[in-house]
Order: sequence, then C-alpha cells, then structure tokens
Amino acid sequence: MASDHLLIGLTAVRGRVFQVADAAGFNALALDLFHLHAERNAVYRAYLEALRIDPAAITAADRIPSLPIGFFRNHRLLLDGMQPTVAFTSSGTTDSITSTHHVPWPKHYERSFLTSFQAVYGDTREWRILALLPSYLERTGSSLVYMAEKLIAATGDALSGFYLHDLDRLAETLRQSEAEGRKTLLLGVTFALLDLAERFPMPLRRTTIMETGGMKGRRPEIVREELHAILKHAFQVPPFLLGAPAVSM
Repeated sequence: MASDHLLIGLTAVRGRVFQVADAAGFNALALDLFHLHAERNAVYRAYLEALRIDPAAITAADRIPSLPIGFFRNHRLLLDGMQPTVAFTSSGTTDSITSTHHVPWPKHYERSFLTSFQAVYGDTREWRILALLPSYLERTGSSLVYMAEKLIAATGDALSGFYLHDLDRLAETLRQSEAEGRKTLLLGVTFALLDLAERFPMPLRRTTIMETGGMKGRRPEIVREELHAILKHAFQVPPFLLGAPAVSM
C-alpha cells in the first residue's frame, strides 16, 4: 500500500493538473511530477540511474527524460505501493506483445478527457457522438473505447453510440443528423472511415470527423494528407472539420 505521505502528495499534485494556466505553471507541475516519479517509481528510477542522470539536474520540462514505450510491454509502471484499477492495452498490430498502461484512478482519467473535450468542442450535451471503432471493440482493454463510452453517455442523446460494422445504420443516422441540424461528431478508425466514404459518400455540413489513425492491417497504410483528401472529397467537409484524438491505446 502507498504511504499516507505519498497519498497526500499525490492528491495535491492531481488537483493542480486542472489548474495550469500558463507555461510557467505547466513547467512547475511537470517538474514536480518528474521528481515524484524519479523518487517513487522503481522502473523510472532505475532507468534514470542507468542513464546516469541526476534528477536534481533537471530544471525544465523539456529536459525530462522520456521512458521508451517498450518499457510498457514488460514492466508495470506505477508509483511504489500503488495498485491499478484499470489496465489499458495497445492494439498489438505492430507485434505480438502489447503495451499496458496501468491506471490507479480512472475517474481522474475521465475528468481529463471530459475537460479536454469541453475545452475544444464545448458542452457534450450539445453533441451527437457516433463511434465507428470496429477493431477497438473487437478486443478488450482499449482506452479509446473507454473514452468513447463516457463521452457518448455524457451527450444524453438517444442516437449517440457505437455502430461497429453497421455502415447502413450509421449512414442513415448521419443523414438524419444533417437533416435535424444536429451537431455531430463522427469518431472512427481510419480503415472504417474509408469504407464509409466509399459506400456512402454524402455532404456532411454539421458533422466533425475525428479519425483515430491506423489501418489495423485492414488496408495499405497511407499518409494522413492523402486520407484527409479522400474524406474531404467524399463528405465535402472543410479541413477544420477533420481532426484526431490524443489517444493511442
């Protein structure tokens, strides 16, 4: 179990995450988190020691050493004494060993993406969210599915939801949303969005398309500029209505 001293310190730092207002505040918080992990995260501490890095010498956020992603494949990365409540895994499309992100406070994670969504897109209740994420729904442990579920629930909209492989129903819902003038977010994995674009091209004036990236082995990989050109042509949307979430797992 984590010590009382550590828990008190973590509670204070966690509250500051949502109070950062400028670059100086971000730098101070990042350094405090860095020093906390340098002291209380056994894997990260060993990594710094192997690199012969003195944590006291790190005085700016852009100098904090990043832990290679490979460590998430064979180590459990948590502060000493902490236990995970949720474990998110990568898709495993690049190799057979998936990365795992152990999360001790899922409610903190939820607050993070809900706050970020509202900062960029506004009140979730103003949106209809349609999720086209077949490859993510076909496995367990996806943080993207977890996020989408919470955002969909937050809309309170009866037609918000996952559409898996049902492109016909999704296309009909998009047409209905456009006819209603309903502000809609279409969140989709790249190959599925291309399937939709080929089968159901239509003008989407009230729909923001958010692509998650990756073909997941279903189609040849293409550069993002080419993907966006295809989607803009099929759905007649301007560039500012295309985006990608900051979620990888």
